[in-house]
Amino acid sequence: MEQESGLSLFDLIVKGGVIMIPLGILSMISIYVIIERWIFINQALKLEANFMANLNDLLGKGDIKAAKAYCQRQNNPISRVIEKGINRIGKPIKDIESAMESVSGIEMDKLEKNLGFLGITAGIAPMLGFIGTISGIIKIFYNISVSDNISIGLIAGGLYEKMITSGTGLIVGLIAYGGYHLLNTRIDRFSHKLQQSAIDFIDILES
Repeated sequence: MEQESGLSLFDLIVKGGVIMIPLGILSMISIYVIIERWIFINQALKLEANFMANLNDLLGKGDIKAAKAYCQRQNNPISRVIEKGINRIGKPIKDIESAMESVSGIEMDKLEKNLGFLGITAGIAPMLGFIGTISGIIKIFYNISVSDNISIGLIAGGLYEKMITSGTGLIVGLIAYGGYHLLNTRIDRFSHKLQQSAIDFIDILES
């Protein structure tokens, strides 16, 4: 019993069996995706506070070339959408809006890259863990039938080892689920900011 209470995390992982390998891979990829997307989305949300005011001044002076150069220097999804609108200046407002919407869709796709993986992992990881536990229980009862020995120690010892996979699957699923919704919240915030910037730009053109 003293040895069991002194089990390390590595020992528990090993006792979880082969199913811990795909769960480990899913957990590492999920954490990477969450961190990478978080950094990428935060960069997309960064925009000069006076961006639209500066753009208004440049367009008010009729300096379209300088306005495009200013957007390019920002190197931001919002500035790229606005730049597309600037490139369409002189055409009907509907054409400008349509062009900006097309670029907006592309930029949103970039932000949502790999989020589908998190959604799938959130559903698959708990099921993988459950499969590991069920297969372990089947093996336990098979061994009992073969040895014809019903021992509480045998059942409890094997069962707790196999339930490690269920616990791990739930943890991995929770990480992926939480990361998925957290990132989607940030993307929604970006979407609102993008829409507001597009509206402000159209207002500048119509003023």
